[in-house]
Order: sequence, then C-alpha cells, then structure tokens
Amino acid sequence: MDFYDLIKKRESVRDYDSNRKIDDSVLSRILNTGRLAPSASNRQPWTFLLVSSKEKLEKVRACYQKSWFQQAPHILIIIGDKTKSWVRSYDGYNSIETDLAIAMDHVILAAENEGIGACWIEDYDFKMLSDAINLKESEVIFSITPIGYQNEGYRKHGNKIRKPLEEIVKII
Repeated sequence: MDFYDLIKKRESVRDYDSNRKIDDSVLSRILNTGRLAPSASNRQPWTFLLVSSKEKLEKVRACYQKSWFQQAPHILIIIGDKTKSWVRSYDGYNSIETDLAIAMDHVILAAENEGIGACWIEDYDFKMLSDAINLKESEVIFSITPIGYQNEGYRKHGNKIRKPLEEIVKII
C-alpha cells in the first residue's frame, strides 16, 4: 500500500474478533517496525510487551473496561526504561516519551498495513496495569493498544476530521 494512502486510511479501531488470531509471522513484522524506529542517540529504551495468553489477557484487560478492548486477542504494551533513554544536558529533558511515541506510531501503522486494527490508549488504570505486568521502578508504561482483526461486517468510519493544512502550517 502507498504510504500516503496508509496514513489517510488508518483510524482507531474499536472492534475485535477475539477468535481470530494473528499469525506469528505477521505479529513479528509488525513488532519489528517498532524495533526499527528511531530513538534519541539510538538508545532504544523500550520493551514491547505483547500480551497474548488467556491468563495475562484477563489481568491486563481489567485496566481498561471498554467492551471492545475486552475482545482483542492481543494487547501491546510499550514500556520504556528512563535509565536507558537520552537526557538533554541543559534542561534535563528525558526523551523517553518521544522515543516511545515514535515506536508506537510505527507499530500502529504497520498493523494497518497488514489489515489489522489498533487503537492508541492512554486512559487505562496505571496501578492495575503495572501490577499485572510487574513493572519495574525505572520503567514507565507509555501506551497500550489492542491488536486484532475486526469482526466480519466491520466498516471503518472513513471520516477523519482534521484542520485544513493551511491552518496548521506556517512557512517562514
């Protein structure tokens, strides 16, 4: 698929077929795009935690109560280690969120390219999720996304509402 068409087509998916698993080779291709994402000073301060087992899915799903989330066959949690990320010397800015956002965006676009839905989620119960995955003190959960095929008959909305380019771009 053409990259520009992919960007136009991608939207947050809130419909998952819990019985349709994703082939391991497809999951590997998707996750590899996150691995290949750029990071500040090439530190790669991330871990991609793919939750697929029934037992772990049950614990992780509890952190976000939307019914469509409960149906996802896989949940990806992007974790960063603040002790491994680049820190800017003059103000202490830690690049962890920027690095992890780039990796998550790569993964979500790759999923779309494979015909697989994803939905970037930030509104989860942090304590519940961190307990479920045994998060270390130096780690942060940046974001989570369900990953899966949609139920038969699902149709995308196809109505991205965005500001016009002229409103957001200034050429100086």
